[in-house]
Amino acid sequence: MQDKDIINPDHYTGSNIECIDAIKAMLGHYGFISYLQGNLMKYLWRSPAKGNQAQDLKKAEWFLNRLIIEIESRNLQG
Repeated sequence: MQDKDIINPDHYTGSNIECIDAIKAMLGHYGFISYLQGNLMKYLWRSPAKGNQAQDLKKAEWFLNRLIIEIESRNLQG
């Protein structure tokens, strides 16, 4: 039995486009950067108050990693 991915569950990828990619397309590069930063802050901020701090920190880590990818890809494009 495969463990469930609690950070990116199946319902996030259940269609032809992931929700995060649709958000990126809608917001553009700089709007998407702000979106990622906001989600990162949200998960860091509330992690101590919820029942599973490690889970929220892993979600924050996902948003941080995606933010790094976005910044690096923009730097490569010029």
